[in-house]
Amino acid sequence: MDHLKDFILYLSAEKGLALNTLEAYQRDIKAFLTHYQGDVISITEGHLLDFLAALRQKGAAGSSICRAVIAIKVFFRFLKREKVIVQDPMAHLDSPKLWQLIPEVLNVAEVEALFQAPDKTTEIGLRDHAILLVMYASGLRVSEVCSLNLNSINDNMIRVKGKGNKERVVPIANTAIVAVDQYLLIVRRDGVGEALFVTEKGKRIDRNFVWKRVKVYAKTAGIVKNISPHTLRHSFATHLLENGADLRVIQEMLGHASIATTDRYTHVSMRHLNEAFSAFHPRP
Repeated sequence: MDHLKDFILYLSAEKGLALNTLEAYQRDIKAFLTHYQGDVISITEGHLLDFLAALRQKGAAGSSICRAVIAIKVFFRFLKREKVIVQDPMAHLDSPKLWQLIPEVLNVAEVEALFQAPDKTTEIGLRDHAILLVMYASGLRVSEVCSLNLNSINDNMIRVKGKGNKERVVPIANTAIVAVDQYLLIVRRDGVGEALFVTEKGKRIDRNFVWKRVKVYAKTAGIVKNISPHTLRHSFATHLLENGADLRVIQEMLGHASIATTDRYTHVSMRHLNEAFSAFHPRP
């Protein structure tokens, strides 16, 4: 694992990657090396394909698989440059197109079923209902939802701190505002602390907390797709596009630095269009 430590140090010092990205790359490469359990000199392209197949069997999200491929390819380029290996076994392996690996997108009926899953007669249900609506209504990353404060939301806008600590302001649907107001009036009526969404112990929620709650409500709603908090963000963007929103507007709302990142949703939308065509076109 010494090579991995050197690689992460290289990324941190010379590439200036964010801490979350470094940690994700380290996890991906460590998982691959643990799966292989051999010397890096002996690794082949086939070992990576076997690892990716194992990830798919475990139900890993498509975007997570894509990130793992990128991390491993860059890692082996680094090893070759450092003369740890003579030939790069990943040199001729094409990176999977990200749009082909995007996790399932929920349709409108599934989104509504997910919203109905929390028991809104309880404080926990009110909180979780508000979290789900805010994530979908504004297309937020799970980390952005966790970092929201009591003063982050007003009557029609939400102030978000995104990647690289960049701040953006995005609209929020009235249904989400109503859900947040109910949560504030009934659950957070004491107004203690600055965090908007907190656990039963009053601590700010984190990524794992939200991930687990989404899984619970997906099961309650009878959704069989392998979804995560990020699925709501994907669904938000795809539904906007399918209803005629401009790609540049979606880019701004999602906080993407590059339009190329947002452009993948056109492929997701086309996939849905093709599925609808296949299902409903009156063939002769």
